[in-house]
Order: sequence, then C-alpha cells, then structure tokens
Amino acid sequence: MGPMSIAGSGADRTCEGPAIRLAAFGRVATCDVEDAAEQVGRIFCPHDLKPLGTAAQPFYAMHNCAAFDGFSISYVAYGGSVRIDPGCLERFFLVQLPLAGSADIRAACRDVATAPDVAASLLSPTLPTRMVWEDCAQLILLLDRRLVEHRAAALSGKTVAPVEFDPAIDLSAPSASALRTRIWELAGLAEGIGTSRGLSPVAAAEWREALLDGLLTRQRHGLSEAIRMFSGQVETLPRVLLRARDYLYAHATEPLDLERLAAASGVGIRALQLGFQRHFGTSISDMLRDIRLGHLNARLMAAPADARIIDIAFDLGFTHLGRMAGAYRQKFGEAPSATLQRLH
Repeated sequence: MGPMSIAGSGADRTCEGPAIRLAAFGRVATCDVEDAAEQVGRIFCPHDLKPLGTAAQPFYAMHNCAAFDGFSISYVAYGGSVRIDPGCLERFFLVQLPLAGSADIRAACRDVATAPDVAASLLSPTLPTRMVWEDCAQLILLLDRRLVEHRAAALSGKTVAPVEFDPAIDLSAPSASALRTRIWELAGLAEGIGTSRGLSPVAAAEWREALLDGLLTRQRHGLSEAIRMFSGQVETLPRVLLRARDYLYAHATEPLDLERLAAASGVGIRALQLGFQRHFGTSISDMLRDIRLGHLNARLMAAPADARIIDIAFDLGFTHLGRMAGAYRQKFGEAPSATLQRLH
C-alpha cells in the first residue's frame, strides 16, 4: 500500500490506498461525494452514491480510465464505506476485479461478496445492481453491450438478445484465470502506451476477440448451453455431427455440397440432415449461414472504416447481398454498415 493524494474542495488530502493503476489516465480525484457521483456517472452511468462510514473514515473517490474501441479498462477506488446504486447499467457489461478492500454486490436476486484473490464480479446491463464498497479499489473492464450480445448471437446460432451472466467469478477457478490475466495485461498495456497514442485497429480487434472469448466461452451466462450446443462441445453429440460441424467451419466460404459433407462425416445425407435438426435444432444450410454471418460480424468489427462490405461478404460466400443484409439485420439487430461504422 502507498499514499494516495486526493484533491478536493480546494485542499489536498492523503489517504492510504492500493498502488494506483493507470495513473496517467486520471479522470476523477475528489473527496466530495456529489462531485464524485457526477463525474463517475459521466464515465459509467448515473448512480446514487452515499458514504456509510463515520467521520473517522474519510471519503475519497478516484477513477482512472483508458478507453478503446468497444471496451475500456479503469482503476476505481473509494475510501471508507460507500453504497453505489446504479440500477441497470443498460449500455455495458462490467468485470470488477478487486485489488484491495472488499465489495458486496447484489445483482437482481444474487448476492456476491468480492475480495482480492477470492472473488470478482460480472455485472450485466439488464440486471439491477447495488453495491457496498469497503475501502475498495478495483480494476474494472467495461465491454460494450452490443459487442457482447452480437458475439453471443454469432456463437449460439440465435438472434441478438440480452445476455445475463452469473455475477460471481470464483478467482480460484481455472475459468477465471485467463480473464483475470487479460485484465491485468490490458492495464499494463495501457500504462505502457500512455495517453499519447491508442491501440491500432488490428490490436484493438485482437483485444476485443480475446475479451469476448474470455467472457462468453469461460463464464456462466444464459446462452452458455446454446453456445456449447451450437459449437458442438456437448459431450453426447455424435462424432459424425462433430465432423460435419467442423467441415462447415473449415469450408464456410465455399458453396454447400451435401455429398462432400456427408462423405467427410461418414454418414448418409438424410441421416446427417436429421441429426442436425435433432441435436443442433437447425438445418445444415441455416447453420452454415449463421457461421458465415458470425464471421461477417467479426470481420466488420475488425475492418477499417473504409472497408467495402460487398468485398467481405463475397469473400465469405454470400452472393445475394440483399438477402445477406436482411439475415444480418434479423440476427444482429442492425445493418452491416451500422456495425462497421459503430467502432470508428
């Protein structure tokens, strides 16, 4: 622990706190409650903030934030005991990784107690949230809601819909290790590049992919089983269907040839068609379309602003752009051009 200097009400106050992260990205540093609520609310979302401690527990708030395309990493610290009531976050998901102190979180009807190296929290935008922080400092990963919901739709074969995570992350579990490492690495990367330059589009796209994978394939949420089923990870899935699914992914840019698919899978065409309906709940052609739409969504998010959608679509095997655009809008809730423009 080291001293933390907080400027507020025209005076400097030094409080004991954790080693400050992202110091060059300072956005809020105050000992005034109303000022803290207003300034932090502009970065995250409007919320009620109320100190719960005594006068012997001095209040302070610090928020450092490095923002990138579709995600950000923040260091947030509060001195004393404070209640934070944001309600529903609406626009984003938050992973809160404690560095010092503790926090008790209530997300909908779930209670989560977090502390360093014990437990972290994962807040979903549609679940009402209330928190009490006790001399707490956290690294907080923010991911744009649309980014997460679009990728969940691509992975599950379903249309875009709200995704609600289990709010508790057990930091001793292997599934949390990669996500925690990524958060630490992102904070270190931001500190390394500083405020003078941001991530390149390629680097930002790679980080989005890694963070989305860490959330959607390693943390529990309402579409976890659908993603496992659609990706063929369910243990009871017949091997022939695994081979067929893998073949579709490997040949997604080629015209669908049922004879070749059946030969690669080792089963007849009709048996394969029935197997897809029974185990995946979809047809072969619809799964291939969803695979292609998922690839299209990922490429648009990583593409430069001047990329031609028609070129990306043709490269992925779409030959009828009108039908492609309609299917994309139905699945992701927006036109391909809106996805391309949103991150630029």
